[in-house]
Amino acid sequence: MYVPEGYGTVFPYIFASRAAEYLEFLVAGLGASEIGRTTTPDGGIANARMRIGTTSFMVSQAGDQYPPSSAAFYLYVEDADAACARAVEHGAQLIHEPKDMVYGDRQGGVTDPSGNVWWISTRFQREPYDA
Repeated sequence: MYVPEGYGTVFPYIFASRAAEYLEFLVAGLGASEIGRTTTPDGGIANARMRIGTTSFMVSQAGDQYPPSSAAFYLYVEDADAACARAVEHGAQLIHEPKDMVYGDRQGGVTDPSGNVWWISTRFQREPYDA
């Protein structure tokens, strides 16, 4: 198989300024689990393989060759209100409180300590909306 077990064909990759601290935020603030880590000789994060729910991704220490990345992620959770509060409690900045959106998700937004945006959502409407 050309895709490792448990990985998707697209594997997001985040470069973070303080990768070790960022990994702590991902675990405590967003409920991620670490599934593997490779370190540099000086103990830095060469890469850490992480998983939230069914999605795996990688985090590495940013540097001159690979500056900090900035991305946006759409995260489905069981309880958007609780998940947003947990993320803020662990260092995220609130963009907006969770609210019911016209497209059928209850969604809040946060910016994580590394500058990435997370739209934290729970689906409440079963039928797709008409835009």
